[in-house]
Amino acid sequence: MDAIDQRIVSQLVTDARSSYAEIGKVVGLSAPAVKRRVDRLLDTGVLRGFTAVVDPEALGWGTEAFVEVHCRGNVSPDRIRKRLEPLSEVVAAYTVSGAADAIVHLRASNIHHLEDALERLRAVDMIDRTVSTVVLSTLLERPPAPEPTR
Repeated sequence: MDAIDQRIVSQLVTDARSSYAEIGKVVGLSAPAVKRRVDRLLDTGVLRGFTAVVDPEALGWGTEAFVEVHCRGNVSPDRIRKRLEPLSEVVAAYTVSGAADAIVHLRASNIHHLEDALERLRAVDMIDRTVSTVVLSTLLERPPAPEPTR
């Protein structure tokens, strides 16, 4: 990825609906040249796709929690993922260092829905215990920068 690719990604992060011509004006390339670069960024996995960014609260999913998951025994990340996939309230899950085997991000419509989702999560056969933290407010949320800062 060169500096022009980074500027293209930056433009797409700012507004994914920008046309190739609009991006080209910013980065100094023709629309077809921008399209070729975007296609290559998609092919190499730098860009995973394009999507609408939706406010979960506006869709009725305004209650969220982060849950430490502690498993019985030695459980592979793949097995954890497979057991979490059926739970629609799980919006993300991560393997982590430390005492927990994974951190799970849950979203629900309200606190009662969240409690139900937590009970179903705790009922997964390999899970020994969980530690939950309910989110009160979002202080900062940003997309990744196209170029890492140090």
